[in-house]
Amino acid sequence: MAPLDPHSFTDSTHPLTTHISLSLYFDFPSATIHGAALFTLSSPHSGPLSLDTRSLSVHQILSPSTLSPLPFSLSLSPSPDPIKGTHLSLSLPNDNSLSSFLITFSTSPSSSALQWLSPPQTFNKRHPFVYTQCQSIHARSIFPCQDTPAARICYSALLNVPRELSAVMSARHVDRRLPISGEGYSNLLPNGYNSLWCSETRVVEEFDMNQPIPPYLFAFAVGELGFREVGPRTRIYSEAVEGVLEAAAKEFAGTEEMIRQGEKLFGDYEWERFDLLVLPPSFPYGGMENPRMVFLTPTVIKGDASGAQVVAHELAHSWTGNLITNKNNEHFWLNEGFTTYAERRIVEAVQGEDRAVLNIGIGWRGLNEEMERFKDNLEFTKLKTNQEGVDPDTVYSEVPYEKGFQFLWRIERQIGRPSFDEFIKKYIATFKFKSIDTETFLDFLKANVPGIEKEIDLVLWTEGTGIPPDAYEPISNLYTKIVSLANEFKLGRMPREDEVADWQGQEWELYLENLPKVVEASQVLALEARYRLSESKDYEVKVAFLQLAILSKCRNFYGEVEKTLKEVGRMKYLRPLYTALVQGSGKEEEKILAKRVFAEARDCYHPIAQGVVESIFAKHL
Repeated sequence: MAPLDPHSFTDSTHPLTTHISLSLYFDFPSATIHGAALFTLSSPHSGPLSLDTRSLSVHQILSPSTLSPLPFSLSLSPSPDPIKGTHLSLSLPNDNSLSSFLITFSTSPSSSALQWLSPPQTFNKRHPFVYTQCQSIHARSIFPCQDTPAARICYSALLNVPRELSAVMSARHVDRRLPISGEGYSNLLPNGYNSLWCSETRVVEEFDMNQPIPPYLFAFAVGELGFREVGPRTRIYSEAVEGVLEAAAKEFAGTEEMIRQGEKLFGDYEWERFDLLVLPPSFPYGGMENPRMVFLTPTVIKGDASGAQVVAHELAHSWTGNLITNKNNEHFWLNEGFTTYAERRIVEAVQGEDRAVLNIGIGWRGLNEEMERFKDNLEFTKLKTNQEGVDPDTVYSEVPYEKGFQFLWRIERQIGRPSFDEFIKKYIATFKFKSIDTETFLDFLKANVPGIEKEIDLVLWTEGTGIPPDAYEPISNLYTKIVSLANEFKLGRMPREDEVADWQGQEWELYLENLPKVVEASQVLALEARYRLSESKDYEVKVAFLQLAILSKCRNFYGEVEKTLKEVGRMKYLRPLYTALVQGSGKEEEKILAKRVFAEARDCYHPIAQGVVESIFAKHL
């Protein structure tokens, strides 16, 4: 077997899947999906073919023309691979090469991609809700697939859901209609669900994605959804709750202007629609760049339009990440470093240079903190990493984002912005709808910017550990003022109210990030008495303040820490708060608190977030 990706059983000698046609029946009471799928390969094949699965029941594999069974095996011995899951090996007949095959399957309630919310866990408390998070390697827990970004697929999908619910996908919505007997491959559904397909309580939502995407961008959400139009290409969806929809529509009203700026910088927007779905608070990321339907955490609705920076990041992925994709997770910086650079260019164009510099400054602090986090495992301070035997969710960090950004910013400074803009446009046009690795990028860079390797140490930047000496802390009057105020705090001076009168969340975030990790409890209380940071509506500010409080053992705020950990599931907030509670010695009270809160909140977190908190506990408890 010739592996293509350290996180996949896909064999590089086998043809890749080019299209999957899915018929999915959603059974909310059992938190399972029963499916039938037709897989089409890039070329006819005979003999073994490897697919990835995790927590899936595979019922049958059939020849499409005759419906005769094809032999298959699931490697369960001695147990599934803790990272890759279970290897599904099917055998295509030697006497008659097939370029397609059918699989019937069912998901498990423990699917790592899916979070099933009971009515009490939703905003409206009336109906259940389910959504996906397939990045990095979780599509395999919804349907069998070659779950590697090297395998780009088109897909069509029939989603059979309860009539009172509706569905969205990372695909074009074709129709919402009554089910039709035998449509798609619904007649092959397992466990008697084929006979339930046409129940009068059900409806079918039909979708089509005819642009090839990596499997991690496969996405859907099913629930009681409403929407608001905010631009010619953009609707905001969320649960049908007035307050959430109105606040989101206001926060993201400037989306069309961002799309236009993105097109000026990077070329045409290729995905037709740029719709946004605000998910329940358990969503584990800030945003997920699913094409045509970006998923967002409600924590980005801040009331001051600064949450639009997350939208700028997900929009930027429309070019870097979705159009050009890292070949596997070892080259993740190609997705995230480019997108962070592109996001900041869009923010600069729409919100001004000061905002962009604040964004870079917060990133610079974050990058330095990641160096501390990985000081005993420097491999993950590199841009190009070795992830053999490593769970990408556990080593997820700001390094590919911020060190990747710094590398591209360094190239921009070397050759000048106009030349770099031309380079990026050419890069996107050359590699769109392809999955590439670091070497491919560097070869393209050297071919298009002759002599660049003499000016910038490309090997040090991509393969070296730590932060290279020619990385760059940003400079602006506002940035310098905030950092110097943070330095004065160390000398006992708190900022005056007139100095912070026009500060928004980002200014406070940068200020808190630049304070010492540990201060006197009395200083934490004084800061709170004046500025009420623990009550901030901006979770970036609130969590940075609560982290300072925990590390300074200011126990007055532990009630607020508990409340925060129970009301949001975004890993950006769970990771620092749980780590601050359990890391280090002499923290018995904090460790007891962390374990109790997690036990009580665990079921409200997405499975990916559950795993991250469990890995923090495994390391420190």
